[in-house]
Amino acid sequence: MAMTSVDERREKIVHLVNTAGSVSFGQIKTAFPEVSDMTLRTDLKALDECRRIVRIHGGARSVEFVIGTDDMLDSRSLRNVAAKETIAEKAAALVRSDSTIFLDSGSTTTMVARDLDDQRMLVFTASLTCAMELARLSLARSIIVGGALNRFSFSLNGGRTLEDVRGLNFDQFFLGITSYQDDFGFSCGSDEETAVKRACIERAEQTVALMDSSKIGRRSTFQICDLDDVDIIVSDGCLPESFLHDCARAGVRVV
Repeated sequence: MAMTSVDERREKIVHLVNTAGSVSFGQIKTAFPEVSDMTLRTDLKALDECRRIVRIHGGARSVEFVIGTDDMLDSRSLRNVAAKETIAEKAAALVRSDSTIFLDSGSTTTMVARDLDDQRMLVFTASLTCAMELARLSLARSIIVGGALNRFSFSLNGGRTLEDVRGLNFDQFFLGITSYQDDFGFSCGSDEETAVKRACIERAEQTVALMDSSKIGRRSTFQICDLDDVDIIVSDGCLPESFLHDCARAGVRVV
């Protein structure tokens, strides 16, 4: 079906917002001078409702900027499913009885929560999707840290989340990864998500990064940590040799 002029304009708005990360209404108006303010506001409302962009006061932000990942969680859950299932099974096997773990937000960590054995342990998370999977466990105790709800990633973040995390110690932190570059390390697209990940790394005895090969060479805005800040990388078995060499040099175990 051919796109209408409305569809084409809205696609251009999405592209503008995603390219800039955050734009003011004035910038949108400048890009579409022939379109009325009322029509543009209707466009923004429609795009926000279908979660293509996020309306903010005075403009719009890209979904990537808001959630710190490559897309909305429900879209990411459909990508690289086989690789994520492999990673989730390997990661779940690393968890030991009577341990304390923290599950990051994201589609892969949600799969880890689904694959965890029902055993005595304490599981913290800021992810509502992880919490839903953990609800099936009867022997484990699960705790959701507080914070502001991100309606795109179904996770909690902000000052309350950081306060809760900094009051904890845990044996393992299972870190969800958006991007990795040799000269920048691990990164994501949201400063708030990055802050939570960093706080968890600081409080964890062991950091386990969950990483499929598609993350290598991708670029995101906010640096989480360097390669040598993690202890284990759980992969899909397809990581490039150059990266595996870097892991060995940094003393990072790859499974």
